[in-house]
Amino acid sequence: MNLFEKIFNYQIISRLDDSGTFMVTAHERAWLKTVLEHPAASEAFTPETLAKLAALLAEDEAMDTGAHLIEKARSREKQVYHSLLRPLRRLIMNRSGIRVTHALKSGQVYSNQLGVPYRLEYSMVKREWYLLWHHIRNRAFMSTKLDNILSVTEQELPLERVSDILTRISETLENRKAEVLVQIIPQYNQEMSRILYALCCFDKEVQYDVQTDTYTVKVCVMGDEREFLLSKLRFLGKRVRVLEGEYVKRRMLEASVKALERYGVVEEVTDRDEDALNPAQ
Repeated sequence: MNLFEKIFNYQIISRLDDSGTFMVTAHERAWLKTVLEHPAASEAFTPETLAKLAALLAEDEAMDTGAHLIEKARSREKQVYHSLLRPLRRLIMNRSGIRVTHALKSGQVYSNQLGVPYRLEYSMVKREWYLLWHHIRNRAFMSTKLDNILSVTEQELPLERVSDILTRISETLENRKAEVLVQIIPQYNQEMSRILYALCCFDKEVQYDVQTDTYTVKVCVMGDEREFLLSKLRFLGKRVRVLEGEYVKRRMLEASVKALERYGVVEEVTDRDEDALNPAQ
């Protein structure tokens, strides 16, 4: 393990997190100072926060990108920041009710829908922000793209009612979660930072076995996130192995067999592999 891998070692980072310490490199400070000069920074941060960050970075130099980066023609890119993020975060933190006017794909508009906001979620696949909320009249759990929300205003609701709705939503989502246990092959422990970065968008818990020098990552995913997790695991390749999570194991086996067949390594799937790919319902 080289010096830079030791700096980003998971055990060290975990202990620093426990003590409330956060490591920031000079390059990260320079990058932050540079992005704070972007016009979108004034919308992403409150004036007080923006002023505090500027004061903390006053002695740092901004990143000089002119001599190193050349922007070529590209397709139009969606901005990660959305103007509704900050007001919706406030409403969620205050446990307030909301009145939402939003549109559907068909163009139909629903006005003044009463609900309770639960969480903001970013889809790494679609690169879109979504509001997860409870529709009070329909008693339904909704996921609405922020770009489809035309307006949202605060609506006072009894705190007991809001707390009850949020508890039920949390229990429902917890029941929809699936756990996938991923083992990191010990010979690739030196690439720990790269592996964790690939899984950074998932809820996860990392465990380390001192005797075998083995890391295992317990990843919690929703049903619609499993395909995205599979793409990350395929990217990591032989560095990882799925220990638990029948659906993910089956899909990884299926992809591996198809790849071997394509290159003529195997001509047909064995009966044992067929049973694994098509388990009894």
